Amino acid sequence: MRPPVDTIAAPPFPRGVRWLNSPPLRMDEQIGRPVLLEFWDFCRVNSLRTLPYLREWHRRYASAGLRVIGVHAAGFAPSADEAAVREAVVRLDVPYPVVVDAELEIWRRYGNRGWPARYLWNPRGRLHDYHYGEGAYAETERAIQALVGTDREPMAPQRPEDDPRAVLAAQTADQPGAYSGPYAAGGAWAVLDGHGRVVANGAPLEVDHPGCYPLLEHPRHTEGTLELEIGEGVTCHAVCFTPGVVDQAEAA
Repeated sequence: MRPPVDTIAAPPFPRGVRWLNSPPLRMDEQIGRPVLLEFWDFCRVNSLRTLPYLREWHRRYASAGLRVIGVHAAGFAPSADEAAVREAVVRLDVPYPVVVDAELEIWRRYGNRGWPARYLWNPRGRLHDYHYGEGAYAETERAIQALVGTDREPMAPQRPEDDPRAVLAAQTADQPGAYSGPYAAGGAWAVLDGHGRVVANGAPLEVDHPGCYPLLEHPRHTEGTLELEIGEGVTCHAVCFTPGVVDQAEAA
C-alpha cells in the first residue's frame, strides 16, 4: 500500500552486519535506483511462500535498475545461526543480496512488525509502497513497474490462495513445539532442527537441515487432526498453518 506521505527516508544499514551474495551495501549509495527490501526468516513458512515472487521480480527488473535486498531476521532459534542462514540462502536459491540482521538492528530502525514485510523505496530513497504479510503481489509488482518504467503482465499467482479474488478462511494459529491436535487450514508446516525423522499422519519425513518443513497440504481450507511424531535427533520448535481457499457460499 502507499504510505500516507512521500517523505519517509530509507533508514541506513548498521555497520558491521554480515552480507551474503554481495559486498556490504549502503542505502545512500542506492540513490538513483528503486530498492525492494523484504524482512524474512527461512524458518517461517510465510517467508518461504513469498520467495518465488522475490526471485522473479529480481529476474525481471534488476536489469531495469531494481535492487532487491533480503533482510534475514530470525524468529526461531535455528535461524539465528549465521551458518544456517548462509546454507539456507544457497539451498533456497536466493539470488539477490541478503543482510543478516542478527541483532535485529535493521528491524528496529524500520519499526518492523513481522514476517514477511516488504518496503519499496523510490530512486530518491523515499518510501513508495509497503506491505506486511503474504499477498498483494500484483500490487507490489505494479508499483515496481511504475518506478522502473516498465509495463507487463504481473507474475501469475503461485498458489490458488494467492489470487486476489480468492476467498480465504482464517487458519489455526501457530502452535509452539510439537503440536498434535485439531486444526483448520490449507496446510500444516513444522519448524524443525537436527537430523532424523518425523511422522505426520502416518507419512514419514526426513529432516537433514534446520528449516520449515511441509507436513500436510490440502487443495482448499480443510478441518482435520494432526498427529505428529518427532523422532530421535529432531527438535520441533513450532507447528505453523497456512490459509486455504473456501467457496463464496461457505464464506457466507
